[in-house]
Order: sequence, then C-alpha cells, then structure tokens
Amino acid sequence: MPTPYIWQKSSFSGGGEGNDCVEIADLDTHIAIRDSKTPARATLTFPTAAFTPFIDALKDTRPTST
Repeated sequence: MPTPYIWQKSSFSGGGEGNDCVEIADLDTHIAIRDSKTPARATLTFPTAAFTPFIDALKDTRPTST
C-alpha cells in the first residue's frame, strides 16, 4: 500500500484557517501541487528538477496594467 503524501502549506497562506493557498508534497522524484480549498481534486506534478525553475518563472511574471 502506498504511503499517503505529506502535504505542506505555504507560509504565505491567507489568514483564518490558512486554506487560501496551494500545498506541495515531495514525492522523491516529483513535486505535487494542489489547491488547499479543494484537496480532493486533481494535483499538478513536476519532476523535482523542474519545480524550482517553475517557481522562479512565477516570481518573474509581473502583472500588466490594462
């Protein structure tokens, strides 16, 4: 039987119960991401080596004014 994932919430979670965030799980060769508001829905997985560049790309994305 597979071990359940150990999910970690972001330290930047919203106030209250901190449910307005994403959670990640380290799966040895992959990183899984899910929405903490709907944890039973689909997860997004990345190879571990691709996770940091993905996060860096999100940080570099700036909102554009319209």
